[in-house]
Parts: sequence; C-alpha cells; structure tokens
Amino acid sequence: MHDHHRALIYVMVLVSASDADMTDLELEAIAENVRYLPIFKDFETDRLFAVAGECTKLLDDPNGLNKTLEQIKAWLPPKLCETAYAVACDIAAADATASQEELRLLELLRHKLGVDRLCAAAIERGARARHMRL
Repeated sequence: MHDHHRALIYVMVLVSASDADMTDLELEAIAENVRYLPIFKDFETDRLFAVAGECTKLLDDPNGLNKTLEQIKAWLPPKLCETAYAVACDIAAADATASQEELRLLELLRHKLGVDRLCAAAIERGARARHMRL
C-alpha cells in the first residue's frame, strides 16, 4: 500500500468522524470511492478497514486531529491535494446533510492542503450535484 492511499482514506474517515456520527451512507461512500476511483486501482481493498482503524486510533489521541492532518499532509503528494479535497466533499455530501463540524473540517483541510477557494468551490458544487436527491 502506498502512503497516498492511506492519506486519502484518512481524509475520508476524518470527515465522516468529524461530527461523531459515522453514518452507513458515509461508510458506503468511503468503500465506493476505494472500489471505483482510479487512484485506488492498485490498493488492496481488503485493507480498507485496517487503515480506517489506524485513523480512528490516531484521532483518539488528545491532539489527534492535528496529528492526523499533519500525517495526511506528509503522505499526500501535492498533485493529489485537490483529489483529497474532492473525496472529503463526497463523504460530507453522502448523507445529504453536511454538519457544522464537517463544514469546519472541510475548511481546515482546504487550508492545510493549499486548495484555493475557487477550486474548492467548484469541487464542493460538483459533490453537491453528484449526491443530490429528490
């Protein structure tokens, strides 16, 4: 497994866990992203839950959020920062409502990853469109 895989999974778990309610829809969205996105083509999908568990364990640390964000930044090549923001938005949009905690985390991620405001707005709008329900 490559570090960029781990970073992207940590991003998705972080967003899902940010409001202390990892919904089934969010967990399904994480699994779908790992199964279908080209960046995960060479990822062994049976490792998903182990990597997610590593992330939740790190988040249990008193300074877990900062440590997790630093680890994500260290593992993620600059070329994948927008991809990371996109998967974060997908998870926030998966259950049709983004909590205040999820929105705040998206803001933290955007700043940490250096995703500019215009690109972030486009990514957010795309996630909203993909996850729209009647």
